[in-house]
Formats: sequence, C-alpha cells, structure tokens
Amino acid sequence: MEQVYFASDFHLGLDARLTTIERERQIVRWLESIRNDATHIMLVGDMFDFWYEYRSVVPKGYVRFLGKLAELVDEGIIVEAFSGNHDMWLKNYLTDELGIPVHHDPIERTFGNKRFLIGHGDGLGPGDRGYKILKRIFLSPVNQWLFSRVHPNL
Repeated sequence: MEQVYFASDFHLGLDARLTTIERERQIVRWLESIRNDATHIMLVGDMFDFWYEYRSVVPKGYVRFLGKLAELVDEGIIVEAFSGNHDMWLKNYLTDELGIPVHHDPIERTFGNKRFLIGHGDGLGPGDRGYKILKRIFLSPVNQWLFSRVHPNL
C-alpha cells in the first residue's frame, strides 16, 4: 500500500518562532521518522522563504534538509516538489542534483483509489488580483534575466 506524505510552508531561511536551523532539524527528524513507510513525499511549496537559482551559485544553507532528501531519493522514495510563492524561482537544482522533479503548476495524481489535485495554491481561483500581477512580474523572463545580473551577495 502506498504511503504518501504531503508537507509545505517550511519557509527555511526565515527566522520566526524557531530559527531556520531549528526548523530544519525538526523537518529532518520528521523525514527520518517516515523513511521506513513512505513511498511518496510531496513537498507542496514554500520549502524556502526565498530561493533564487543562479546558474553557478547555490543558496547558502539547508544542507541537512537537502542531504536528507538525497538519501530518501537514493533509497527509492519518490519525492516531488512544487514551487510556492516564496520559492517560485526553483529551476533545475533539485532535479539535477537530487533527482526531485519540480512542478510549477498544480498536477493531478492518483494514489490508491483517490485522485488528488496537488499544488501550492497561492493565486489559484478567482480574486487575489494583486498577487497574480506581482507573480507575472516575478516570473517574467526579462525580469528574471535582469535579477540574475544582481550579485547574490546583494
């Protein structure tokens, strides 16, 4: 029987009630606790509070989390990721380095005899016009090209 786990909104990189490193350690403990029965792990957006992939620069940190994901994928657990509104600039890093496909739009999946529509959800449906405009600006190829010219230290 398939055991599918869904998780989202870790917002690694944002210190809140718990620091990023404390939250990352909790997430890694949770991933370790499900490794023996999970067949699929669906990471449904906002894993990171800000993630922008430069061609040759990897965002600093998150090595425990990324390492644990690599372990799970290497063991045959299917891990899929979705971009959210805070990590919409996920591109090829997770796929190329960890074997985790990244979806930018909702997808349909069937697990067992149940069908799921899986996606982060921000900006779907009617309303939220301001966010939808902002998202188009952020995802514009021209704007992304311009942003990629800004040095990562800034």
